[in-house]
Amino acid sequence: MMINTIYRLVSPKLFEETYDEVPDLKNQVIVRPTHLSICQADQRYYQGSRDPETLGEKLPMALIHEGIGKVVKDDTGTFKNNDIVAMIPNTPVENDEVIAENYLRSSKFRASGFDGFMQDYVVSTPERLVKLPKDINKEVASFTELVSVSVHAINRFSSISHKRKNRIGVWGDGNVGYITSLLLKLLYPKSEIVIFGVHDEKLSLFGFVDEVFKINEVPNNLCIDHAFECVGGIGSLSATEQIIDIINPEGTISLLGVSEYPIAINTRMILEKGLYFFGSSRSSRADFLETIQIFERHPRMISYLENIINNTIRIKDLKDINKAFEKDFNSNFGKTVLIWDK
Repeated sequence: MMINTIYRLVSPKLFEETYDEVPDLKNQVIVRPTHLSICQADQRYYQGSRDPETLGEKLPMALIHEGIGKVVKDDTGTFKNNDIVAMIPNTPVENDEVIAENYLRSSKFRASGFDGFMQDYVVSTPERLVKLPKDINKEVASFTELVSVSVHAINRFSSISHKRKNRIGVWGDGNVGYITSLLLKLLYPKSEIVIFGVHDEKLSLFGFVDEVFKINEVPNNLCIDHAFECVGGIGSLSATEQIIDIINPEGTISLLGVSEYPIAINTRMILEKGLYFFGSSRSSRADFLETIQIFERHPRMISYLENIINNTIRIKDLKDINKAFEKDFNSNFGKTVLIWDK
C-alpha cells in the first residue's frame, strides 16, 4: 500500500500535511509533480477573499491546477517511466455530444471541486495527462493550462467571428492578456493586434504586438473588428464599456476576465451594433494537445513566455509554500513557478 502526502489549505494562509492511502492503481498513472504555477484562483483561496460560504464548502483542499510532472508508474502502458507530462485539471465524468467537457456542470476541477496538484504524487487516468517534449522549458510548461485556456477561447472565436479581422484588440495587460495577444499574433499573422492596458511597465513587455495604448489615451478615431476582454474584476466594467464604444458593427467580443461582481453592460449599443458576446472558461484535453503543438510549431513563443516568469521558488517544506504565495501576491505581474522539491 502506497501512502501519499497532500498539502492542503485548511484555512486562509494555513497549510497542513495530510496522509492518504493511494487507491487501487488499476487503469491509473502515478505522477510526481515537478513544476507548479500559482493562479489567481489559488490566491483567492489562500488570501480568504472568496466568500465564507464557498471557503467553508471547499476547504480543506490542495491548491494548484497548473502543473507538470514526471511519470513514476503507469499500469495502463500509455506512458513510460520518467515521461514529462502536463496534468489536466478538468475531470469530466460524462460525455455530451453538444456541450464540451469544460462546460459540463457535472465535471470536476482540480483545486476547485477536489484536491489540486500540491501532493507528493498525483494519481490520474491517462486521459488527463499529455506528454510534453523532453527539451521543453519546464518552468514555462508549468502553466500550459493557462495557455490552453487562451487557445480554447481563440478556437471558439475562430468559429464564431466573421472573416474581417484587420484589427483585433485585447484589453488587459496581465498574464491572460499577454498570453492571448501573443497567441493571436502567432495564429493571425496578417491581423493587427492592439493591446489596451493601464501599466507602462507591463505594456513595455508587449513588444510583439502592433500597437499599444493606455486606456485613457486611445485615439478618438480608432476602431477594431473584434475584441478579447482579459481584465477581470471590477475593471471588466470600464473595459467592456470601451470595447462596445470602439468596436465595429457585428464584431465579436470574447470574455475571459473573471469578476466576483456583476458587471453592467450597454445593451442598447450591443443591439444597435449587432455584437456577439461569448464567454470562455477552462479548457479540455483537445486544447492541451493543440497548445503543445503550438509550442512545437512556434518555438519563439516559449522565449516570450519566459518573460512573464516573475518568481521561481524551490519548495521543500510548508514554510516555502507560504513564502511562494506571499511573494506571488505582492508581485504586480507575471507567474510564480514552484519547483516541487518535496
